[in-house]
Amino acid sequence: MATPPPPPAAAAVTLGGKGVVLTPAAVYALSLGLADPVIDPSALQRLSNRAASPQELPKSLQELALAPHESRAAAAVLLNKLLLTAADSSSALVTAATATTLAGSLDLAAAPPPASRDEASIAAASAPVAVALAALIDCCAAPLVSIADAVAALSCEAARGDLVAFDVPASGDGLSVKDEADVAADVKTLLLGSKLVSTGGGGPSGAFFTKVPAVNGAFREAVRALHKRVRVELNAPVKLGKRDAGETGEGKEEALMVVVAQLARSVHAMCKLSIARARFCAGSIADPELREKLAGGTNVDDLTGMFAKVTIESDAVSFLRRAYSYLLKFRDFLAWEAAVAMAVIEMDSSIEKPQATAENEAGSSTEKQQAGGKKDKGDRKSKKKTLGKGTSAVLMLLRDHATDGKAVPCVNSALIADWGIEMSLFFDPKCPKLEPLVKKVKEIVESNEVGRLPKIPKGTRDFGREQMAIRERAFAIITGVFKMHGGVALDTPVFELRETLMGKYGEDSKLIYDLADQGGELCSLRYDLTVPFARYVAMNNLSAIKRYQIAKVYRRDNPSKGRYREFYQCDFDIAGVYEPMEPDFEVIKVLTELLDKLDIGVYEVKLNHRKLLDGMLEICGVPAEKFRTVCSSIDKLDKLTFEEVKKELVEDKGVSDETAENIGSLVKTKGPPLEVLLELRKEGSKFMQNEGSVAALNELEILFKALEKANAIDRISFDLSLARGLDYYTGVIYEAVFKGTTQVGSIAAGGRYDKLVGMFSNKQVPAVGVSLGIERVFAIMEQQEKDKNEVIRATETEVLVSILGKDLVLAAELVNELWSAGIKAEFKLTTRVQNHIKYATQTGIPWMVLVGESEMKAGKVKLKDIRANQEEEVLRKDFVQVLKQRLSNP
Repeated sequence: MATPPPPPAAAAVTLGGKGVVLTPAAVYALSLGLADPVIDPSALQRLSNRAASPQELPKSLQELALAPHESRAAAAVLLNKLLLTAADSSSALVTAATATTLAGSLDLAAAPPPASRDEASIAAASAPVAVALAALIDCCAAPLVSIADAVAALSCEAARGDLVAFDVPASGDGLSVKDEADVAADVKTLLLGSKLVSTGGGGPSGAFFTKVPAVNGAFREAVRALHKRVRVELNAPVKLGKRDAGETGEGKEEALMVVVAQLARSVHAMCKLSIARARFCAGSIADPELREKLAGGTNVDDLTGMFAKVTIESDAVSFLRRAYSYLLKFRDFLAWEAAVAMAVIEMDSSIEKPQATAENEAGSSTEKQQAGGKKDKGDRKSKKKTLGKGTSAVLMLLRDHATDGKAVPCVNSALIADWGIEMSLFFDPKCPKLEPLVKKVKEIVESNEVGRLPKIPKGTRDFGREQMAIRERAFAIITGVFKMHGGVALDTPVFELRETLMGKYGEDSKLIYDLADQGGELCSLRYDLTVPFARYVAMNNLSAIKRYQIAKVYRRDNPSKGRYREFYQCDFDIAGVYEPMEPDFEVIKVLTELLDKLDIGVYEVKLNHRKLLDGMLEICGVPAEKFRTVCSSIDKLDKLTFEEVKKELVEDKGVSDETAENIGSLVKTKGPPLEVLLELRKEGSKFMQNEGSVAALNELEILFKALEKANAIDRISFDLSLARGLDYYTGVIYEAVFKGTTQVGSIAAGGRYDKLVGMFSNKQVPAVGVSLGIERVFAIMEQQEKDKNEVIRATETEVLVSILGKDLVLAAELVNELWSAGIKAEFKLTTRVQNHIKYATQTGIPWMVLVGESEMKAGKVKLKDIRANQEEEVLRKDFVQVLKQRLSNP
């Protein structure tokens, strides 16, 4: 057994200093006397030296029977709270005498009575005992996150498990758990290079290893949640504005119990899994007696009973104590698993052992024992199997600690029991070797980040050269249409103040990406381009503008085919006071021109009017305050059946069954605009009895007649089910839907928003606009290119200067003449003419200038037409002019 290291000299933990943060590790060190508290001198100066007015400690603290380490930890927490609260308050709440005395004794039981009612309130409100116990749990649990993954990887080696158990999809799409994916990736990294584990689903992975990502991931999540809570409770000053509401600290205790209960449940799952893996590994040992002893060595019959005691209803301190004890029991189980895995690996003569010391390099006695001290020629030639690079390093650290760096003796049950004890001591935060072990595991995992293929967040895309060629062509068409209608370019920041965006998108506001507060303003990534445009109009006091903008927007949505979290929008908006339907007509005409010129195929523009929609809801009996939330449900009719929407309306939105049925009968109305308009305006129509509906129908008549004259009405469908869930729409609304085989859904949308600018200023500027969902249009265009089976040119290069050699000077001279003449050109240096021709053919370059030794001597160059496969020689001085003629007359 390794000799326990001497206790290190007590360190100092500074309390009360500016910017000082009390950590769970510091509380743990103070609780065991491994560190002494030191009050920052500046903190003492801030404290009052007023005359004491002794108060009693809160009864809840007086009645607690604390162990010495608990008392020291609680005293440290209380002292820190007193200092923090004094620094945070404009009045002196804490005396220097109280702080100094408490720091000297660091014993809650022996603490002096509070010098004031304020100190007593702080003592009660800070819940120092519960917070201290939670800090001890946090400190002991944190290193086990990395250790548990490393031990699981070591057991996988010992059991010759299967890497398939750790094939977990990467997180980011909302359909997988990040911690689970991270555990799987880390364990696979530790096992990288192992010749023991299998990779094709043939290994005995079973539940022993397939559960590791989920269970260890849940443990990670629970530890992180506890750490986040404990950090706040240790370092937040007590707010004494409402003494009566916060004097007991019960709220803090309840919150800590919630997060620790989550941790306890994950620890219980970790215990069961660790024990199962240890027994499974022990089953591979040839010696039946040793195998039986190891399999029964975990003594887990009362495991469920132990966990039940943790979770029984009790006060916070008792609950946290039991949870702490259970965590330490888990540490013992994990240590036992590590010892068993080490023993299995050490006893297997077919495994090449990692060597750390000169004694180990001479070979372990265990290996000699297994080989019977004799090896024939066949054995000497046999190739031993190696551990993974990560598990090899971990095993070396564990073994050196357990054996004190000496050769491994004969493995037996007594030795493995000693190893289990040593591992448990090793995994204790007070062991000075624990931090280097955890650091080593993290280094192994992080060092392989370069080896892993990088990935991008779900809902985002990279675009290769062929895709960018399609995009640039589309952007050129779109910009041309916008400019033809008098649009001016505008750009706005990619993020806005959060208050600018909130309250503009209805239920979709939950999809806004918020940025982390870096001590400045609260900001969010823009959700669309319309709200920033309205903010711009208001800020600059504009009365009228016709603008376009092509830029990326961001939505925290679940990605799907054609649906991304980062994507381009192409917006065209007209703001200002015009004749009725004047700008609405032009914006819809712009939309149809865009889709026609992009040549994507058959599409349909569904159109409705917000006032008509509100009139319909009023007719059906929907209360005015529910118009917007009901519209959000109706807007889902393109994805859901009416029965599903009706269920949402009745059960979630509180709409009566009769009202929902009335809505269903009306939203089915759709068809050619002028025909539907005539239907809605016929005698006896309920719409003609509603003031808002009549105004909407009159506006739509003007719009439809204008679109008819502009040859655009054939693309329009008047559809009462179109709702558009955004809150800012006030008039005509529309949505373009692709009708081809590529399923992408809506490809453009827009409408009138007369009150949006007024949300940012006292000046109301009516506006109407359309936004093209260009990402979905790109998906259609890319599919069309694939269907054509044609090569997509990623460059516009017209000429390739091909030097049959390595003469860069000659290439620079020739290609510069082409560039100076405005000809798009590239150059290539290689002696093999076929390499030049292959490159030009693959990239679609139509012309080549071939220059070899014979051409140079003759003062000529050879021009090659790739498409026609024809060549001609021209004088060196004339080749630029000849090429210009050939390119202008293809």
